[in-house]
Amino acid sequence: MISIILSGHGGFATGLEKAMRQIVGDQPQVIAIDFTENTSPDQLNAKFKRALAELDESNGLIFLTDLLGGTPFRLASVLALEKENREVMTGINLQLLLELVLDQEGVNNQTFRQKALECGHRGLTSLTDEMKRYHTATDDKDEI
Repeated sequence: MISIILSGHGGFATGLEKAMRQIVGDQPQVIAIDFTENTSPDQLNAKFKRALAELDESNGLIFLTDLLGGTPFRLASVLALEKENREVMTGINLQLLLELVLDQEGVNNQTFRQKALECGHRGLTSLTDEMKRYHTATDDKDEI
């Protein structure tokens, strides 16, 4: 099972974790770490290192962060480059997290990353586009 560290600004990570638990229950090998306004980069880095010590990395580890270039992303990137089989992904949202935690068993980092990117592209949509897609699918069925 791939291990996951969620991180982001404010209460982003623990908020995502709480929403995830509400929907799918507790998930093993997932730790949320917030980067609050009272947390220094050194403190965040220490929290990351404690989480790494707690998690089983034998099947890989993914840092899921909120913003490309933000402090959680940058610190996670340094730690990811220290050891093979670590990955950093950014732009995390609840839909993406749910799909990934439900499919983290028996996949490697490369497969996990590809699924995450596909889910992310699929998950960003609008009501107008979804209604068009629904009507197109319904119209196609009427012709058959």
